[in-house]
Amino acid sequence: MAAATTAPAPLDEAKLNAFVGKMVGDVGATLTGALVIIGDRLGLYRALAEQGPLTSEALAQSTGTHERYVREWLANQAASGYLEYDPATRQFTLPPEHQPVLADETSPVMLCGLYQIAQTLYADEPAITDAFKSGRGFGWHEHDSRLFAATERFFRPGYNAHLVADWIPALDGVEAKLRAGASVADVGCGLGTSTIVMAKAFPASKFVGFDYHDGSIAAARRSAERAGVGDRVRFEVASAQTFPGSGFDFITCFDCVHDMGDPVGAAAHMRAALKPDGTFMMVEPFANDKLEDNLNPVGRVYYAASTILCTPSSLAQEVGLGLGAQAGEERMRAVFTQAGFTQFRRATETPFNLVFEARP
Repeated sequence: MAAATTAPAPLDEAKLNAFVGKMVGDVGATLTGALVIIGDRLGLYRALAEQGPLTSEALAQSTGTHERYVREWLANQAASGYLEYDPATRQFTLPPEHQPVLADETSPVMLCGLYQIAQTLYADEPAITDAFKSGRGFGWHEHDSRLFAATERFFRPGYNAHLVADWIPALDGVEAKLRAGASVADVGCGLGTSTIVMAKAFPASKFVGFDYHDGSIAAARRSAERAGVGDRVRFEVASAQTFPGSGFDFITCFDCVHDMGDPVGAAAHMRAALKPDGTFMMVEPFANDKLEDNLNPVGRVYYAASTILCTPSSLAQEVGLGLGAQAGEERMRAVFTQAGFTQFRRATETPFNLVFEARP
């Protein structure tokens, strides 16, 4: 006799249709990302912000672009809810509430850089797919070269808005030391934006930025000269576990500890490099300790970046702990306790960041 088979459970048609709608929305957002990059590069958002409602003809004339391309771009942006369209006047408007996100480079919620990061993730997808099968890491330096400037652009507005105004004042006694003149190391400094922001705010202090990526350090040196702080800031190629120097009053790490292969070893080296009364500050992506508490729009972005950028970076290094971008406070506390720090606390936070303070 043939074995009895179990009939598949009937599909919930409403749930199926809802998921199809969600996927269509997600694909639309994915495709629109390329158009956001185009609009940003060509100044289309800025023209709309500065000049108010415009027709496709007026926007094309204002930006030196071809009207037929602009017309299709505008239609997509209106369908996406990024722009508003008035059929009576055939004009498109970038609402004031959307301008800080798409058209204001000084805004802490400017997100065009995030779209540029996403662009590089697709470029690196074949290598990461192979890594899924082999288990090998994929170092930061191996990624599409556009990633470095895109990452700096994404983080820069938050550093400009919060680092001096909010994060440093939330630490115990650090702001006073920096104003009086302190020795500061910025570990994992990337293109040097965080280091330069601090140097401009605290002219009495001396700063050194360390990063293992030589291309980033070269760019950081150029940025320091352009910012006029080259006499008080230097940048050196060095890893978090081996950077030179000691007796630092203040050591910082911005959005990089979770990328390290050996964060415990790096934290131990930084603790040894601090003065006994020194302070360590770490800025990390916002994350709750439990996975289920990170299943939200911010967690979605960070888990995606972690899968293609952060976790492969860690796995490419010694130890390869693979904390990931959503490590959370509990796991970070364990890392720094294991490294010998005796004090660790959450000093402040934003919707996108956690800011921790640790002391030897």
